[in-house]
Amino acid sequence: MSERAFSFKIVIVGDAAVGKTSLIKRYTTNSFEKDYISTLGMQFSKFEEDLDGEIVELLLWDLAGQESFSILRDKFYKGSSGAIIVFSLAPEQIDTYHHIDKWRSNIKEACGNIPVILFGNKADLVDQNALAISSDYATSDVHVQKFAQENNLMEYYKTSALSGQGVKEGFQRLVLKLYRQATI
Repeated sequence: MSERAFSFKIVIVGDAAVGKTSLIKRYTTNSFEKDYISTLGMQFSKFEEDLDGEIVELLLWDLAGQESFSILRDKFYKGSSGAIIVFSLAPEQIDTYHHIDKWRSNIKEACGNIPVILFGNKADLVDQNALAISSDYATSDVHVQKFAQENNLMEYYKTSALSGQGVKEGFQRLVLKLYRQATI
């Protein structure tokens, strides 16, 4: 293995309890903890990804989703290379989808036009045959992909921190994008 060639700071944002910490844990350790502990302020993780023999260091910043921490977020966004916005597909967390634009605006204001990926998490809690949870909250991949495209988000991944569905693929897609940008 070669030395670490690149280091990228990635912020993971979204409303409280959408599974940001669990997604990071699934990606970095391939594990899941059922007990929910709310992130206070920010949590930080380091992870290394091997891209064609090049070691890429990832600095994953898990930002608390509670509104009471909003005043701190701008400082945490600084220096970010990329971001992941997480919302929940769980029926009882319908509002998290409607807050995506707020998160996207915050990132853009603090970081400019960095690559941003959208994760719809907790896919394991959604009836796979349902096209919508309610009339204004579509969970269909087509609807959310269209939203991502219209809002200049890189891609949309339907994820489950519990099962691992889409987690590794989504993170790796963002890392590959950052790596390609850095090597141009």
